[in-house]
Order: sequence, then C-alpha cells, then structure tokens
Amino acid sequence: MQVVVRDNNVDQALRALKKKLQREGVFREMKLRNYYEKPSEKRARQKAEAVRRARKLARKRLQREGLVTTGRR
Repeated sequence: MQVVVRDNNVDQALRALKKKLQREGVFREMKLRNYYEKPSEKRARQKAEAVRRARKLARKRLQREGLVTTGRR
C-alpha cells in the first residue's frame, strides 16, 4: 500500500492511509486477532455478519425499487 505525501502535508497523507487501511479491513482484522476466538464463535459471528449483509442488500434493493421508504423523516 502506498500513500503520496504532497507539499510535506503528512497529516493529509496519514488520513488517506487510515482510510485505505479501514477500507481494506486491516483494523478489523487486528481487533479480531487480538484474542483467541473459538471456532464455534467464529462460525456464529460469520453467519450473523452474512445475515446482516443480506438484509442490508435486500433493504437497498427495495428502496431502489421504491417499495420501501427510507427511515428518514
């Protein structure tokens, strides 16, 4: 991974690096590897994440088709 520092602006480059790391899921993986996770807990977590993704995708699809309004007022 590479971030270009322009005009000696290290703060901006650091923000860009953090954003890239966040997008790649590095922070999340570090947090998960911080402690041992039992295989049964890992399966349960992955299943819950898959359900969450599927629901989000379905909700977005329905909103796009105009069948469900957004939760905003």
